[in-house]
Amino acid sequence: MVGVHAQGAPSWWRTRTGIAVIGFALVAAFYVLREHWGHAFGALPYSILLACPLLHLFMHHGHGHGGGGQNAGSDRGTGAK
Repeated sequence: MVGVHAQGAPSWWRTRTGIAVIGFALVAAFYVLREHWGHAFGALPYSILLACPLLHLFMHHGHGHGGGGQNAGSDRGTGAK
């Protein structure tokens, strides 16, 4: 299946402006990391620990947790316990 943007205008990231923004962001990230290398790697264990709850928050959004899924009321009225 072909993407939505294949027939019409390209996505923003593939335009001249998008490529320029990506280039400037990469150069800025290089210089920031070069100057603050020790701080960046010092915070790495904490960012890995922070990634766990953030992944659970954003990635488990479609699993039907919380009783709102499609099988939430499937055994009502059947007498099953």
